[in-house]
Amino acid sequence: MENIKPFSIDVSDTALSDLQHRLEHSRWPDEISNSDWNYGTNLTYLKDLAEYWKTQFSWREQEVKLNAFKHYISKIDGLNIHFIYERGKGPNPLPLIISHGWPSSFIEMITMIPMLTDPAKYGGDPNHSFDVIVPSMPGFGFSDCPTEQGFGIQKIADIVFKLMTEVLGYERFYAHGGDFGTRVTARLGFTYPNHVMAIHTNSVNGFTPGRPYPGTRSASAIEENMFAARAKWLEGEGGYSHIQSTKPQTVAYGLNDSPIGLAAYLIEKYRGWSDCNGEIETRFSRDELLTMITLYWLTQTINSSMRLYYECRANPWVLSVNEKITVPCAVACFTNDNVPLVKEWAERFYNLQRWTEFSRGGHFPAFEEPELLANDIRAFFYHLA
Repeated sequence: MENIKPFSIDVSDTALSDLQHRLEHSRWPDEISNSDWNYGTNLTYLKDLAEYWKTQFSWREQEVKLNAFKHYISKIDGLNIHFIYERGKGPNPLPLIISHGWPSSFIEMITMIPMLTDPAKYGGDPNHSFDVIVPSMPGFGFSDCPTEQGFGIQKIADIVFKLMTEVLGYERFYAHGGDFGTRVTARLGFTYPNHVMAIHTNSVNGFTPGRPYPGTRSASAIEENMFAARAKWLEGEGGYSHIQSTKPQTVAYGLNDSPIGLAAYLIEKYRGWSDCNGEIETRFSRDELLTMITLYWLTQTINSSMRLYYECRANPWVLSVNEKITVPCAVACFTNDNVPLVKEWAERFYNLQRWTEFSRGGHFPAFEEPELLANDIRAFFYHLA
């Protein structure tokens, strides 16, 4: 391996003291009585979470847990890229790159990583293990933030490819992703089919046209229902996406300056996008939520992470009428994700060879249902290997 340095998470005491000070001097807004979460993040819940953040949450304890994994930094295309690299414990592990989305990070994958590297520990076949690589995408977590315009999915996929081939030395590998990670994973399969053996995702949208192109088969009734569901979801929940796709810099001033503002913004997404039926802590512990939020706060990456929406809108990757991702693909569908997935829609763009529907789980399956997701990844890739 070349151009790789071990990395340990070690946030300064000054940064943690500053966070504590800001939490202790928060200025709270008012709220409509009995409005629950209808106007956004509920005031009572957030105050309670903030009190826990101030008095009980320990970033130092979370550092110890995170540092139990092997972290590295490598400079690729001028950017320092952070990644976890855990070797499989089986006799011949398959190399697997996992790409996260927004508002997420490598932290989402922590529980799932050992399920993939050491399946025997979880009752699985020891021969079906993986070398797991989980990078922080540029602009997220401990990776550098891009400083040039136009840094979108295409460039991120190129960096991930170089990480796997030039830095880690894998000539061929497998890839999984969700949310923005779906786009990165799909782009890897599209651009590097001689190196990417197969891809697995838990989403389809993001690199496809909104409707079938002229000259292709008409949309089916099921696809039309999907378009309608997507439009309804965007109308009620998609304000964040429009802001981040058009004016991310403006909202970033507040989110980067106020930990309470940042928490309110992210908590709403974890509650609304997960399979929690409105009770967020049935899916995520307070420590899990606050570790993710605190990572964004300490690395000051909320602005750079949101900027990816702008770059994808300004420089979209959309498959043309004659293009398709030709490497074998599997899609895992979690029933309470934001927008329902439709198999025949996926078949327009993927070489779809596996379609699995789960009766539980939402937009963050590695967080919510890590065992289901890990088993589906393993079943597909080892069926092909």
